[in-house]
Amino acid sequence: MFENLSNRLASSFKKISGKANLTEENIQATLKEVRMALLEADVALPVVKNFVEAVKQRALGQDVAKSLTPSQQLLKIVQAELEHVMGDSNEELNLAAQAPAVVLVAGLQGAGKTTSVAKLAKFFVEQKKKKVMVVSADIYRPAAIKQLEVLANEVGIDFYPSEPSQNPVDIVSGALKSAKIKFMDVLLIDTAGRLHVDSDLMDEIQCIHAAVNPVETLFVVDAMIGQDAVVTAKAFSDALPLTGIILTKIDGDARGGAALSVRQVTGKPIKFLGTGEKTDALEPFYPERIASRILGMGDVMSLIEEVEQKVDHKKAEQLAKKVSQGKRFDLNDLKDQLQQMKNMGGLSGMMEKLPGLGNMPQMPTKPDMAENFSRMEFIIDSMTSLERSKPEILNGSRKRRITQGSGTTLQDLNRLLKQHKQMGMMMKKMKGKGLQRMMQGMSGGMPSPGGGIFPGGSGKSPF
Repeated sequence: MFENLSNRLASSFKKISGKANLTEENIQATLKEVRMALLEADVALPVVKNFVEAVKQRALGQDVAKSLTPSQQLLKIVQAELEHVMGDSNEELNLAAQAPAVVLVAGLQGAGKTTSVAKLAKFFVEQKKKKVMVVSADIYRPAAIKQLEVLANEVGIDFYPSEPSQNPVDIVSGALKSAKIKFMDVLLIDTAGRLHVDSDLMDEIQCIHAAVNPVETLFVVDAMIGQDAVVTAKAFSDALPLTGIILTKIDGDARGGAALSVRQVTGKPIKFLGTGEKTDALEPFYPERIASRILGMGDVMSLIEEVEQKVDHKKAEQLAKKVSQGKRFDLNDLKDQLQQMKNMGGLSGMMEKLPGLGNMPQMPTKPDMAENFSRMEFIIDSMTSLERSKPEILNGSRKRRITQGSGTTLQDLNRLLKQHKQMGMMMKKMKGKGLQRMMQGMSGGMPSPGGGIFPGGSGKSPF
């Protein structure tokens, strides 16, 4: 996330390291680099100008602790200004209205509205303990209604059926009546993708809005389109009483221009970030956490929350109990650990949230790590149950069969077996309270540095 911007800012701060104190001269030189970094990140020019000027005034005013070094002082000021540009603090959705609280989702075609509706529904159910119904008013895109129905079934929420032949206003009015009858807490409305210059479709969504009077009107925008994201968000904000923005595909955005511009230009808060394609890949937007990650200082709070939500607590406790009783750590256990790491976004997904590791150039990329984990799983899946529980029986012919079945090489298999052996030795050494502490970290908070899938916390993939 925002790798290019993070790297450029890190390079900028090196310009001032080693200086005895902050002066107008060295501040100007550093801020020139910061300005270029922000412009290259596709941050809106007015936002860049205001940001640089604010940092300059605070730095010259020495608005920081005297105990800090010049580079630390400037870093602290830049972090505070980044937070301010993005909104100072998290703004939650307002669901305090009389049930059902209606949430209307709008945006351009292809921005990820339908997936975002499913993600929001899952978030409301799991995090807010709400009864949720979803409905699609998209009568134009082929299979849009069916897509939402499939996602609703996947998430396990109520779906209000609609047909392409119906009028969108009639659809949402019927859904609202049904949500009231079923005592739903929240009604989520997915709408058709539309351009702000399409007057007919903009009139339509204004009619939909008037018919259901939503407590939240969210604009979904693809973060990867940079400046265009800000322009379209502003246009929709002028046409609709937006209450917030969801930035999607943020995991693929190396620049960060949309995240740093959209609040200042539209005046509307970013409320959620879409961080992947799965229905659980949605996180509330915290400006202070994103600013920290942009500056390479990690995001420990988000990592803790992610571990708490995504780690299978039951499996973690079962593994701790199994090994503490002297039973061996087999390849089935290794596969479970791999799957949990994938749920966490792999090593890179965790490392970018750890202080000091987010900008490491040698950090494995997400596609690479996902490929490595999948390869390891393919190898284990190609084994018999006996081979998984007793890998020592793997001879030459068995190994050939496994590599052929998994589409991997003998070298891949041997690396996996070596990795498994190292993990087994680590588990054996940690037998008892040490292992229990590690697993408790996985099931209730931060995983210990050496407690991940790769022993020693090196972050190196076995492939």
